[in-house]
Amino acid sequence: MQLRAQQIELNPNNKQSTLMSQHAGYARVAFNFALSSFKAGLDKDEWRSHVDIKREFNAVKRDKFDWCDALSQYASKNAIHNFGDAITRWKSGQNKFPIYKNRSGKCSYQADNGLGTVEVYKKRIKLPKIGWVRMREELRYTGEISKVVVSKRNNRWFVSITVRNLESNNYNHQPSLFDDKQPMGIDVGINTLATCSNGDTYENPRPLKRYERKLARANRALSRKVKGSQNWHKAKKRLGGVHYRISNIREDAHHQATTKIVRKASAIGIETLNISGLLKNRSLAKALSDSALSRFLTMLKYKAERRGIPITEADRFFASSKTCSHCGHKQKHLTLSDRVYNCLKCGFSCDRDLNAAINLCPA
Repeated sequence: MQLRAQQIELNPNNKQSTLMSQHAGYARVAFNFALSSFKAGLDKDEWRSHVDIKREFNAVKRDKFDWCDALSQYASKNAIHNFGDAITRWKSGQNKFPIYKNRSGKCSYQADNGLGTVEVYKKRIKLPKIGWVRMREELRYTGEISKVVVSKRNNRWFVSITVRNLESNNYNHQPSLFDDKQPMGIDVGINTLATCSNGDTYENPRPLKRYERKLARANRALSRKVKGSQNWHKAKKRLGGVHYRISNIREDAHHQATTKIVRKASAIGIETLNISGLLKNRSLAKALSDSALSRFLTMLKYKAERRGIPITEADRFFASSKTCSHCGHKQKHLTLSDRVYNCLKCGFSCDRDLNAAINLCPA
């Protein structure tokens, strides 16, 4: 089953914004109830599934949370289901044990489209118990809406719409602007976001580095305010605005680069990066976080998959930067400061990143 998702900014009125905040609060309350119930069960050597907890929550919600009657049941149902997924990941060792959600944390909730309760018409979306809300843009896909996730970031509301059973008029991708598509190796890095084996390079905007001073000033301004005061909330909003700007610059650069790459490539070769291991390097950790290379590669993979472009991942220990792309000689003593690769065996010379990209190019 093909699934497509698109995140769109909402433009709600004050009443709709209040209702969405209440639904997010309802989801938070349900999640915290599930966590408390599960912990109580563990104390009694009982393993309570999310189905058991959901049944328990439904039995008491009208007495303990009478304000929830005017809200959609999907908010609480999906919050408890998400708690069940969190416990499953904890049990398998993927995640830590869940913690309680607080009001200052992530503000979001999920709604299913069970009985056609979610509808989209041009630049409007109908949400359960809220009604028609204006969107900043139209949904790109037509098909059956599976679910929506409503979230708030930096005082802005967004909706992520998941569509399944795509109709035939949906293009899986935009047509390529290039007739001479070719296999392409891609080397990612900090200074240059991506270097391709055909010679194309995509610069890394490094937005965190660019906004570092502005971010520091916003943090200092927040630290001077009395926590919980009106000025504290204003300063926190300004700080969130800087973070939001940084995130948008990075995301835009990644989208533009990955889209251009997949339009030109018939096959793609990339390196396997141990991001968590690299982040332990204190001298590189900040720059790596700013580059968000893991996010870039994830974006590249799903766009390539949509276009049916095969991706080959090189072995983690393959020395793509140290191996000569001309004769295959491996140069052991090559440091990060050496930006030009000079082969000691055949005399081949080229940019270090380009040499790595050529080595990663699939045959």
